Amino acid sequence: MRAVWKGAVTFGLVNVPVKLYSATEDHDVSLHQVHDEDGGRIRYQRKCEVCGKVVAYQNIDKAYDDGERTVVITDADLKALPAERSREIEVVEFVPSEQIDPIMLDKSYYLEPDSASNKAYVLLRETLESTERTAIVQMALRQKTRLAALRVHGDVLVVQTLLWSDEVRAASFASLDEPVKISSKELDLSKQLVESLVSDFDPEQYVDEYQQELRTLIEAKLEQGEALDTAATFGEEPEEEEGGEVIDLMEALRRSIAEKRGGPGGKTTGGGSAGTATRADASATPKSTAKAKSSAADKPKKSKSA
Repeated sequence: MRAVWKGAVTFGLVNVPVKLYSATEDHDVSLHQVHDEDGGRIRYQRKCEVCGKVVAYQNIDKAYDDGERTVVITDADLKALPAERSREIEVVEFVPSEQIDPIMLDKSYYLEPDSASNKAYVLLRETLESTERTAIVQMALRQKTRLAALRVHGDVLVVQTLLWSDEVRAASFASLDEPVKISSKELDLSKQLVESLVSDFDPEQYVDEYQQELRTLIEAKLEQGEALDTAATFGEEPEEEEGGEVIDLMEALRRSIAEKRGGPGGKTTGGGSAGTATRADASATPKSTAKAKSSAADKPKKSKSA
């Protein structure tokens, strides 16, 4: 990993030199745009509306328009702001961890000790653990002043940037103002359904099925080129419709519980759809993957398309 920031955590007169590393990465397959007629790469140019010239990135400034006037904000202007020059993660306060609403969490970063001795780092870590508190900090990162939560993750300190309070929208829906009567039987059945799905969360049990199938599609097209019949290889079989049958809430709960218990007409496992994370089963082969392999075996290999 490459450090994206270097500075120090400060609380009181204690100074903890650290390096900052991004804790997450995107696993999506990277695709680019091409012309559908000839496969030519589509590229974008930064063109000035006044002179019509293509402008190099180093010659581009930022600007703000209030509807009547426009002011240009240069890189020098931004660097002159005192907050943006700060190399400190300043602890503002320590709060109970449960008071931080997960909706405010943004991006996560690991902190690594950046000094000959990591005693101050370990002291801060153990202090947070023993007090069961999270530190609210302020810092300058990527040309922005950030509010963040500093907490412990295993043996490592983690900074999670927070959204500002005015960046979280208020949830106001008229449909939730209507009074609703929930019967004790409905609540009891709903609790039974919850109990049938109770488990310890293990993130490694879930995989991004869509990205797996996309990679399988890319491999198949690299091998067979345009000869690959994508619809026949990857197309899902249409599900049978139930004729628009209306099921009331009680019946839906009963059926759900029966399915989870493997009852009449029930299934013992849940299904996933493309684009969502689904439970991984090492002993099972995804249907689309199996189809792709079968198709690749049945069809003669052809040269790759240009």
